[in-house]
Amino acid sequence: MVKGSCLCGGVTFELTGRLRNSVACHCVQCRKTSGHYVSATQVGPDQLRITAEDTLGWYQSSPKAQRGFCTRCGSSLFWRHADDGGATSVMSGTLDGATGIATEKHIFVADKGDYYDIADDLPQHDQ
Repeated sequence: MVKGSCLCGGVTFELTGRLRNSVACHCVQCRKTSGHYVSATQVGPDQLRITAEDTLGWYQSSPKAQRGFCTRCGSSLFWRHADDGGATSVMSGTLDGATGIATEKHIFVADKGDYYDIADDLPQHDQ
């Protein structure tokens, strides 16, 4: 089990089972909500247990997607797409301790900011 939380501790959660490697997303929405690109793993609906949610808010960021965040400290925590069968992307930086995951690829690189370079040899996808 891996535990995670927002910066202030108002939202805490646990992930069970094997975690998928992280994907680095450079889309405009991820950059706007995080201040940079996002790294996230994804879990099935039975792998995520939210243990404290007093300050958990959800924002409908597009017709088919919503983002979970802490309403107190502003931490970006989760991303859900209506077509993913209940799967939730969990921001990798919110996880506590060692996770055993690595970044496997970059997506939406066509949208990446011009203020940074991708300095690894991982696969890159325009979308």
